[in-house]
Amino acid sequence: MFNARVLLVDDEHDILSALKRTLRKQKFEIYLASNGTEALDILEKKPADIIVSDLNMPGMDGVELLSKIAIKYPETIRIMLTAHTDLDMILKSINEGRVWGYLQKPWDNDEFIILLNQALKARDESLEKSMLKQTLMRYQSRRKPNFEGFIGDSVVMQFVYSAIEKAAPSNASVFITGPSGSGKEVAAQALHRLSKRKNKPFYTINCAAIPNELMESEIFGHVKGAFSGALSHRDGLATLANGGTLFLDELGEMDILLQAKLLRFLQTGEFSKVGSNKTEKADIRFIAATNREPLAAIEEKKLREDLFYRLNVISIDLPALKYRDSDVIQLAAHFLTEFSEEENKLFAGFSEKAQATLTNYNWPGNIRQLRNLVHSCVIMSDGPLIDEKVIGQQLKDTSAKQTPPQKPSQILKSTDMQIDDAVNQQSDNSEIIPLALVERRAIEHAIQVSEDNIVQAASSLGVSPSTLYRKIQQWQT
Repeated sequence: MFNARVLLVDDEHDILSALKRTLRKQKFEIYLASNGTEALDILEKKPADIIVSDLNMPGMDGVELLSKIAIKYPETIRIMLTAHTDLDMILKSINEGRVWGYLQKPWDNDEFIILLNQALKARDESLEKSMLKQTLMRYQSRRKPNFEGFIGDSVVMQFVYSAIEKAAPSNASVFITGPSGSGKEVAAQALHRLSKRKNKPFYTINCAAIPNELMESEIFGHVKGAFSGALSHRDGLATLANGGTLFLDELGEMDILLQAKLLRFLQTGEFSKVGSNKTEKADIRFIAATNREPLAAIEEKKLREDLFYRLNVISIDLPALKYRDSDVIQLAAHFLTEFSEEENKLFAGFSEKAQATLTNYNWPGNIRQLRNLVHSCVIMSDGPLIDEKVIGQQLKDTSAKQTPPQKPSQILKSTDMQIDDAVNQQSDNSEIIPLALVERRAIEHAIQVSEDNIVQAASSLGVSPSTLYRKIQQWQT
């Protein structure tokens, strides 16, 4: 296997033979030419990595030959072979011939080999720089500072933008992962807007916010009398989103039995409303998302494996804000403009130290946390710059509100004794226990059994998670 192709050009046969012998133990493929015209003919058929040409030759001399090669084969490294000792003459030949270097007659064999290897190394470095430059230029030309509702031009987000652009025209299902607050719904909306379905409906359903007994109706609809409270016919999202896109957010919170029905709908495009035997069809593109790690959710029996792989035709993973470098400042500036107008205040931006604080913070709540922080800073600052003290105070206040985080069961436990006493006292007197205490006890038990999983507890009780959060807040006050 040859490392390089070398073309040797000289009108003297003995010199050509000597040059070839010098290189016989090197991993070079050697070509020989006795004049410039012959050399150009050889290059037409067999491109060379290096050409070593004598300066003085009859007809086309070395300067003319190398000048032509520089124009037609610029990637070929050009070396001049000369008997001249006049430095001015050598420099003139090098400049006019646009050559990389020269070898003086009589030459030293070791120096000749070193010269060729140095030339190849320089060639490789030049090619590498050229490739890097081209890659950078391609990246710069394709770089998007903002994209379909996203803000930020970090490298990690460029990959996300590219993935969305490639996935959008397809009808294949997409599964979006990423931490809470990283912009999964923004990604789903971008996929829809860039798709062939952009003029059709786009619907979102948060699987963690709707009780299980209502979720099936929410997706498939129901007929009158299908269940208690079904006073009229109602179309579900399967009907409403026909021809468009349905985004299933927090899919891992959907009841596992309903996931089986959803899988059948994905596979066949057919469904029946709750309480109906009539089969209907719909053409929907599905996008699903979860802030859980999907394989962990499958392991925990929160997500059906077959449903996941049916939806996970295309995967898009959104990075946490802490991995998005300068995007933090761009997002903060965007939110500052938004909330300055909303609060009727005027701000010039963030101080340098404030920007450093924003950049170095870990952002466990991601973009959602940053947005709320900027809003609070706008309210609590008079401007014209938001400095690091205001940001630090708001971050401190946020941490104080969140630390130590109390689990729902801990909040409930604080009044356990009072409730127990009240229930026992009324039981001893054979009096009716107030409904509020019965409700309180049932909620507490459900949360404890669910190991502080509010969504699961709400599902067990047949209410929405928001109802439980509201109850807990009431009991805290």
